[in-house]
Formats: sequence, structure tokens, C-alpha cells
Amino acid sequence: MTGGSAAGRAPIDRALADAGLPPLPRSAWLAIDLDALVGNLTAIRSAMPAGVRIEPVVKADAYGHGSVPIARALAAAGADGLCVATFDEAVELRAAGLTLPLLVLYPIPPGLAGDAARLRIALTLGDEVLLERTLAALAADPATEPLAIQLEIETGLGRGGVLPERAATAARAIQASSGAELIGAWSHLSEAGDRARTAAQAEAFDRTATLLAAEGAIVRRWHIAASGGLFAASVRPYDSVRVGLSVYGVLPDGLMLDAARADAAAALRPVMSLLARPVRVIDLPAGRGISYGARWVTPRPSRIATLPVGYADGFSRIRTNRSEALVRGVRVPLVGTVAMDAVMADVTDVPGLPVTVDDEFVLLGEQGTERITAADLARIGTTISWEVLAGMARRLPRVYYAASGPIGLRTLTEERGQWPTPHPEPGEHAHEPAPGPRRRAARRAR
Repeated sequence: MTGGSAAGRAPIDRALADAGLPPLPRSAWLAIDLDALVGNLTAIRSAMPAGVRIEPVVKADAYGHGSVPIARALAAAGADGLCVATFDEAVELRAAGLTLPLLVLYPIPPGLAGDAARLRIALTLGDEVLLERTLAALAADPATEPLAIQLEIETGLGRGGVLPERAATAARAIQASSGAELIGAWSHLSEAGDRARTAAQAEAFDRTATLLAAEGAIVRRWHIAASGGLFAASVRPYDSVRVGLSVYGVLPDGLMLDAARADAAAALRPVMSLLARPVRVIDLPAGRGISYGARWVTPRPSRIATLPVGYADGFSRIRTNRSEALVRGVRVPLVGTVAMDAVMADVTDVPGLPVTVDDEFVLLGEQGTERITAADLARIGTTISWEVLAGMARRLPRVYYAASGPIGLRTLTEERGQWPTPHPEPGEHAHEPAPGPRRRAARRAR
């Protein structure tokens, strides 16, 4: 288990000290396995035809894993680009020195378009009114290079994007602007495992491509597949795939795998584990209520360990009296109401010497032969694996591991480590887009 002492690894305090890293500010943390991340990217690439771009999604703090360290590791491992949801997520990556192509998947306030162009951040537009305002903002705040725009196409998700029959109009508006350049078009599947629904969306997407081609619009990037579409093989990869959940080693809940993707799926390894050491271990008599409301009462003399993880960390209150932790490779019940900052474990039946404050517990991840997955926690909380991962709070320290042990640490107050160094290749991994002759001429004419 990455980060735990149960598999012969050093306790977390010693491991951090040996790596020249500062101690944890609290005794709960996320262990992030960067080797697993890189292996997942390799597995995903093995499932793709040659030439298909892999552009992982690192929105929502890289699904809770830590956006900047994860982006650095993906860049060093050969990712072709990165996707985020908001403009400030992209700015954070640029400020950290990331030079890969970046795509913001949701429209941003039009007044920020000039800043996006200057930072070479590609924007998504999927509403004609916002497109008009964005182009007007670019005219009022011209940048040296044109703003890269990708059109989102509404193919059936019902959430965003221009309708296929309006895509040509939107493309014409972008082409008429000297401040913007159309570089891509994309859509998103509503249910990747539903082949009939996905086929209808793919047909609408292809129809859009035909309409744009008839208008003479040159679109270099077409993408619709994310993790579900990729591993269900329910839609072809087009030019790029936007992998989110799978790059973090988790498959979409309930997805029916395509046989051709089975080997790649089997190679995926979860990147995140949630660990904690108790802040108190105590023997209590029978009949003692545990936590708020005494929703669990000790049925016998019991040894109770308090773990400093609660709903403010993303460990949902709905898991009250419904979940477990691992300690010394044994499952133990979490008892009593999940509080904002704590949850309690009944460790009475753990074999051997009594559990102490030096034991490491796993709330997400594996220890010995036991494992608690994101899907397990999602089922308990009647939610999905995406929310389990992305819900991990910013205040939880992240410890980043490679084969040699801890290499980095991120807390609320600092980020330190020996991060992988990206090696951009000209053309593919450089800033994007490079303006064509028409755009350069337009700039000179201003």
C-alpha cells in the first residue's frame, strides 16, 4: 500500500523526514501514487490507435489529487494536453510553469478572453450570445496571438453546446474575427455504456463535422470520448480523448467493459489513498454513546480509536454507521455520527496487541489483502466515484510518492518536492495554437 507502514514501508513521519520533507500538519493525509498515475496514462495510450492525443482532465484539483503536482507528472509522462473546467484552474497551471496545451471545458466570463489569449489557454464556447460577447471583448482587448476556441456541440447531453445546425453560424463568427481562431470541436456523452444513445450522439457529432466542412471551417481537433466511451469502446476516439476518472485508476461505476479494452482496464491502479492515525485510543465501558446523538452505543466494553477525518474533509456524514476502515490489514467498523473533523473506529476485535495512536488506518485504499475502493464509498453514500475523489478537501495534506518513497508534499501552507520535469516536444507539447498566416496578417493590419 502506498504510504502505509503495513506493507513494510516506514511510518509516515520517518518517511517524510528521510525524504527531506517537513512533517504533516495533522495525522490524516492523502497518499498520491505518481507511479500509478504514469502507469495509467501508459495503459490508456496502449488502448488507443497511434496518433490519438491523450488530454487528461485535471479539473477540480485533479479530481482531488492536487492539480499542479498531477499536471507536472502527466506532462513529464507525455500527456498531449490538459483539460480543466474553469479559467482560474488553467491560470494556476500556467503560473506553475505548465506549457502543455490547456483547454477550459466551460465558458468563462467574456471579459477574461484577452487574458486567456495572452496565456495561450484555449476556451470552450457553446452559447451564441456568449460567443458574440467573447469576440467583442477580444476586439476591445486585443492580444498578440489569437484566442484558441473550441466549439462544444450539443449532441444529446442537454447541458451545453451549440446545436449541430447552428455550429456553422458559430464557426463563421469565429472565422470572421481577427482575434480568435477555431481549433476544435467536441461533445460529451450522456451515458457511455448505452450504445444506442451513444450512437445517436456520435451521428449528431459527425453531422456537425459535415456541416462545418461545407462551410470551409478547418477544425483540427474532434473529441467526444472520455473514460466511459474509451473503455466501453462505444464511440471512436476521433483525434483526442479526454480521460478523467480512468487516469486516476478508477473506472466509471457500473461500466460494461469492451473486451478489446480489458487488458488496459486491468492495468489501471488507483492513485489515491486516504490514511489516518488516531488522535485518541481509549477503552470505554458498555453503554457509552459515541459521537453526536449517540447513534451508536458500545454493546460491550470497547476500544475506540478517534480518527481526525470528517465530513469537512470529504468523508461524508451519510456514511455514519455504514462504513469501515482498515488497520493491520483487518476491517473495522466506523461507529457513531461522522463529525466535521472526526470519525471513530471500533478496534476491540483487532488481533494482537491493542491498537494505539501509532497505528495507520486506511479509509480509502488497500492494506494487506483488504481494499476499500472509491466505488465502495460511493455505494455507501449513494453517489458516484467521481464525487468521492473530487470531494477530498483542500485541507487534507497530499503526500506524493514514487518508487523511491515520498517525493513531494502539499499542505494548505506550502508545496514542496522533487517534481517530474516535463520535456516538451516542438509542435505537439508547445503552447497552442500557433497563428496561421491569415491571423498574423490580421494582427499586422491592426
